[in-house]
Amino acid sequence: MRMEITDNSEAFISAMEAAALAALEECGLTGEGYAKLLCPVDTGNLRNSISHQVQPGEHAVYIGTNSEYGPFVELGTGKYYPDGGRQDPWAYQDANGAWHLTHGQRAQPYLKPAVADHQTEYHGIMERRLKNG
Repeated sequence: MRMEITDNSEAFISAMEAAALAALEECGLTGEGYAKLLCPVDTGNLRNSISHQVQPGEHAVYIGTNSEYGPFVELGTGKYYPDGGRQDPWAYQDANGAWHLTHGQRAQPYLKPAVADHQTEYHGIMERRLKNG
């Protein structure tokens, strides 16, 4: 009796890697959608700047914005910033030349809850993709 053994480990690893990347892409799209739903809208610039990017080497997906004021909306400013932002009020001039006094802006989180509040869904996506390819 002759027996032949075939090593399919490379094909298996490749298939698992492809499934993991597909799962990360789906999680990224899902998280991006939740972030856009939660994002406060004035001009729409911040919401439109939200995107995701899969990092294959890290087996990670990042959801965020390249808007310079995105972190201020997410975390708040001045006395509302969680780690002790500026405590004294300040004045600024708007585009019409009017002056305003502010103590800062309250946080309006849209990224953290888009991820944290849907962990079960992301887990399900990963599990389904890794089981079914």
